[in-house]
Amino acid sequence: MRLKLGVFVLALALVPISVTAFGAEDSPLVHEGIVAAPLDDVWTAFTTREGQESWMVAHSEIDLKIGGQMRTHYDPKGTIGDAKTIENTIICYDPKRMLSLKVSKPPEGFPFPNAVKNMWTVIYFEANSPTTTRVRIVGLGFGDDEESKKMREFFDRGNAFTLKKLQEKFASKKSDK
Repeated sequence: MRLKLGVFVLALALVPISVTAFGAEDSPLVHEGIVAAPLDDVWTAFTTREGQESWMVAHSEIDLKIGGQMRTHYDPKGTIGDAKTIENTIICYDPKRMLSLKVSKPPEGFPFPNAVKNMWTVIYFEANSPTTTRVRIVGLGFGDDEESKKMREFFDRGNAFTLKKLQEKFASKKSDK
């Protein structure tokens, strides 16, 4: 009897987790493209300070481990740790295949402070050929409330821009050769 009761209580405890997870996957925000660079180069561009600073942000710090922090700053005059620093926590990663992040501290003035608490991003990397990589950016956890809808539009533009900048970084490198 105790075992049955324990299983029942455990099942009830997991219901909110399952519903939340499935609900968040109903309408992911997806951006996908081919980057003219080998997988190793694209992975390095996303997961190292030097890589990120070469195309995405003015300043970066990354501790690539589960629970590690990726802190970035877009303003060249800013510094990591000031109020405009974006802090992401690394949820998980599979080297050269997948990186999952969650904003743990948005920059000061971020217009969607409540909605961002429920959102996370998964970035997939796949060798398309020896010299090209498919990158897929998936945003999850958007709600149906007005703030979430506006934040989704914000990340729709931002993720498309990020993917375009990554493609341009390697396209210009290829044309320099």
